[in-house]
Amino acid sequence: MPRQGLAKKEEILIVLHQERSSPGRVGHLLEEKGFALDIRRPVLGDPLPETLAGHAGAVVFGGPMSANDDDDFVKAEIDWLSVPLKENKPYLGICLGAQMLARKLGSAVAPHREGLTEIGWYPLEATPEGQALIDWPAMVYHFHREGFDLPAGAALLATGDAYPNQAFRYGANAWGIQFHGELTRAMMHRWVVHGAHRFVLPGAQQGRDHLDGRMRHDAALRRWMDGFLDLIFVGGEAKADTASRKAGAA
Repeated sequence: MPRQGLAKKEEILIVLHQERSSPGRVGHLLEEKGFALDIRRPVLGDPLPETLAGHAGAVVFGGPMSANDDDDFVKAEIDWLSVPLKENKPYLGICLGAQMLARKLGSAVAPHREGLTEIGWYPLEATPEGQALIDWPAMVYHFHREGFDLPAGAALLATGDAYPNQAFRYGANAWGIQFHGELTRAMMHRWVVHGAHRFVLPGAQQGRDHLDGRMRHDAALRRWMDGFLDLIFVGGEAKADTASRKAGAA
């Protein structure tokens, strides 16, 4: 439910990586929950805040670059992740954002050892700790050629076939997911058109499978995304800790 009676809406920092990128469904859902969006694009020169004291949390989205790139803004973004980690502010990394978090925590980001990609819809399986937190969708949408090792001390929440590390939590408030739950229908159509040259890569699905899969699987993914944002930004640390304790007692 949207928050009522706020004189000034709490802001979520939104970090995007292309000029025309959008927070999509995640942005819509956060606004429905009563948050305002502070959208910044470091790749275009936007600065990141020195503190998140004025924000309720942050979401770092995906992009065509790699967390291993030598670009100054990539290195600066990874370095900046010390801010939410030190301040224990809610952080969600999606695809590239999750890979940046893994790099920050000392883990490797690399292509699949057999060259496989995940581009399209692929099965997801929650771990016992993930199941204790929320009900997960059976199929999720991907568009990536690299994955990450699970950081030391992190809890694996969901796994997949080609890329076993699909979702994790580090501490109480840092979260990373390898898949995309933010795409609106219009966004998926754009990705299918502009990313069609990648459909020849090993493991990639054809564009029609992306769109057909949306008809079958997106409703469950949307429900999960809505609940996951509640868990991170509305339920917060107490809810996550309670679920973690239940998982440990099971």
